[in-house]
Amino acid sequence: MAVRTILDQTRAPIYEALEAFRQNRVVPFDVPGHKRGRGNPELAAFLGERCVGVDVNSMKPLDNLCHPISVISEAENLAADAFGASKAFLMVGGTTSAVQTMVLSVCKRGDEIILPRNVHRSVINALVICGAIPVYVNPEVEAGLGISLGMKRSQVQKAIEEHPNAKAVLVNNPTYYGVCSDIRAIVKMAHEAGMLCLADEAHGTHFYFGSGLPVPAMEAGADMAAVSMHKSGGSLTQSSFLLIGPQMHEGYVRQIINLTQTTSGSYLLMSSLDISRRNLALRGREVFRRVADIAQYAREEVNAIGGYYAFGSEIRNGDSVFDFDTTKLSIHTRDIGLAGIEVYDYLRDEYDIQIEFGDIGNILAYLSMGDRMQEVERLVSALAEIRRRYQKSSSGLLSQEYIPPVVVKSPQDAFYAEKESVPLMESRGRVCCEFVMCYPPGIPVLAPGEEITDEVLDYICFAKEKGCSMTGPEDAGINRLNVLV
Repeated sequence: MAVRTILDQTRAPIYEALEAFRQNRVVPFDVPGHKRGRGNPELAAFLGERCVGVDVNSMKPLDNLCHPISVISEAENLAADAFGASKAFLMVGGTTSAVQTMVLSVCKRGDEIILPRNVHRSVINALVICGAIPVYVNPEVEAGLGISLGMKRSQVQKAIEEHPNAKAVLVNNPTYYGVCSDIRAIVKMAHEAGMLCLADEAHGTHFYFGSGLPVPAMEAGADMAAVSMHKSGGSLTQSSFLLIGPQMHEGYVRQIINLTQTTSGSYLLMSSLDISRRNLALRGREVFRRVADIAQYAREEVNAIGGYYAFGSEIRNGDSVFDFDTTKLSIHTRDIGLAGIEVYDYLRDEYDIQIEFGDIGNILAYLSMGDRMQEVERLVSALAEIRRRYQKSSSGLLSQEYIPPVVVKSPQDAFYAEKESVPLMESRGRVCCEFVMCYPPGIPVLAPGEEITDEVLDYICFAKEKGCSMTGPEDAGINRLNVLV
């Protein structure tokens, strides 16, 4: 259910202040040095004079992101109202910055935090920074699809009972594939144990404004949520919101944000958040009903091709798949004998279609407010032709995305430990000191402190062979890994 608002959601204070600033024709003797584009005509020609004309620095009429007291503060209050939060913070370092702020706000060195292992790398990066200890809940794997699911209620309860001093439980709401855990129940369990509940909602912005979609974290009672507005919310890339509930101390969270966030917040990003929040508050329910309808049509058409499986709400099981985001177009490709990354490459290279990602068994075509039916038809036609031209036996393909980790050391201790570089195939049995992941989705195959197993090596080699974009290690070619001495 969409959040009911009480403030005037037709307002966009940052946008309004920038428009007033533009009309005043202020003479700039401040940064940025391009001086409204005059000093860099190629940039102005590429981005447009209106764009570079509002790429400005903090000043009294435009407020200051580090300590907002006027238009930015107003924009944050409107965002909090629209999302049903006690407070919202504009984040210009992406949802990575918001996720790391959540962890750093509740954990310090030696503290435990309960979380699923299939988290985005930003979560584990935060553990490297602050020295908190992860208590991993290993998600179930859907055998037919090979994807990791949500956290089961019994798994979370067991982790809480075995680690009663943990500071918080972190939940993906949803996963990249659209899978949701029972976040209401997890919030209740965490609070009853005196813990906080944090939600990574990088892919769940639309939950706050849609109809018939999974419950958003703030409505479920979570204490903090990182919301990636630039994904399904329509704002510019790298802009996000951090939402907090009444138990969190606003001033302290602001201090944590200011430890790492830039002091030169981009007004392009901030105004895009402001305008996009207004759009969602006024039109979000209608917009995302249409997106869900397009996604359902696409699933039916893809499944009619044969060989592919565009999965949806039918995979719900009441626990590890408590709910499913019906705007997601996640498609299993293994049964046509192609890894997801292979289908991804064919779509891009031969059909000029760019999808969100392909991994070893699935692809994700990200649908949102800007999509039209004709593009969906083009995607479906391309998938049908790829099956006709390239289908082969699925023998030899890996079947599982998620590999349960063998954790030996904390991420921080391993990352900063004395290490040596060894050839990839000689690293078996050693403890890794760095990350290895396919990006997207950015979920580590290996994180600092984890043992390098045969399964991990098989996955890395297979992913490299199939053309996955592998990132993380110092050695860009991933022919060597840093391991504990």
